[in-house]
Amino acid sequence: MKTRHIFLLVIAILTGLVTVAGVLFLTQPYTFKGVYYETPIPVDDFSLKDQNGNTFQLADQKGKVVLIFFGYTYCPDICPVTLSDYRQIKTILGDRVEDVRFVFVTVDPERDTPERINSYLEIFDPSIIGLTGDQADLQTVWDTFFVYQERVEVDSASGYLVDHTSRVYLVDKHGDLSLTFYFGTTPDEMAQDVIYLLERN
Repeated sequence: MKTRHIFLLVIAILTGLVTVAGVLFLTQPYTFKGVYYETPIPVDDFSLKDQNGNTFQLADQKGKVVLIFFGYTYCPDICPVTLSDYRQIKTILGDRVEDVRFVFVTVDPERDTPERINSYLEIFDPSIIGLTGDQADLQTVWDTFFVYQERVEVDSASGYLVDHTSRVYLVDKHGDLSLTFYFGTTPDEMAQDVIYLLERN
């Protein structure tokens, strides 16, 4: 009888420890994979033309998470990798993808016409929103996100390259900049952060 009491006591203690461990685990703060801004940064509205000639306005995306990448269609490395990441993130998100907008903004308006962007995005995912405009409108958007872009002359068939910021920017459902992802952050890591923000908000 005494042995049975000891056994039940051990079971009760172990159950209590498991419960406490579970509570501690569930209440641990989420660790973002991207660079998270404790105080989200308000983003000025902007309006540009997409690859189909339609007007895209950031303010119209309220209620959605918007991932924004700045690149160009003649980019030899960073841009195709990031757009491939977009495609993988969309797969990971599953049904949640309806609450996310994937945006590509050119840093090379001289060559990136809507037609050119449309053909380029067809390679990756035609539902990605490709944006362009005149130099002044784009400069305003680049400045809003502190995007670096500089034309570099090279001896190649493309004529020139463009050095540019390689981050992906996340504008949350309230229209504020909440996260940025360095180039090299995996699609799975970015998707985890997106899912967390969707569920939290």
